[in-house]
Amino acid sequence: MSQTALNLIAISIFLMTLSVLLGPLVNISPTIPAIATFTILGIATLDSFSFQGKGGSLILDWIAGFKSEHRDRIIHHEAGHFLVAHLLGIPVTGYTLSAWEAWKQGQPGQGGVSFDDGELASGLEVGKISVQLLDRYCTVWMAGIAAENLVFQNAEGGSDDRRKLAEVLTKLGFYNVSFQQKQRLHALQAKTLLQENWSSYQALVEAMQQRASVVECKNAIENQGSIVNSQ
Repeated sequence: MSQTALNLIAISIFLMTLSVLLGPLVNISPTIPAIATFTILGIATLDSFSFQGKGGSLILDWIAGFKSEHRDRIIHHEAGHFLVAHLLGIPVTGYTLSAWEAWKQGQPGQGGVSFDDGELASGLEVGKISVQLLDRYCTVWMAGIAAENLVFQNAEGGSDDRRKLAEVLTKLGFYNVSFQQKQRLHALQAKTLLQENWSSYQALVEAMQQRASVVECKNAIENQGSIVNSQ
């Protein structure tokens, strides 16, 4: 069962427990929370088996969206992906900042940055890709986590990024590679790039907050002056 479905189940258990404790005090019929709980459990089950967790992600993202920090985290996370991809020469073709936007574009998670990754896809088809290209993509995948850590001192997102890195490495035959070690290495590389181009990162965050186009976001990056690329 997906993590999203488990989160929905946890919410339903919390609601049922709360209703048992507070129901008699506010004269709420036990039927109402029971129906709500079974509805949420039904959604979680259906979502897990039929929609790969996307429906639950929409619900959880909608609930969390009422918190300004949640929205701010998503923007800073995706800006990390965007900037590092731009610095490493991987063309950015679009971005989303909510689960609804991601769902409409067929992307997982609560937001995302899409790339022109034809070269990577071709390499995966034949099971062979250059070390340099693989390293660039691994750094981009870890850039969202690195950005969150820099701004908020911890990262709440990034599970899809870690899974993508592990899936690609496995597909390319890196069975003996320590995925956690690989994640830490490329997160550090992404962190360095972000720190060296911090003014560009901040300008990009502001542009994405205003829902600027990809071209406008790239202009915001370039308008900050000298770009540092340590790769």
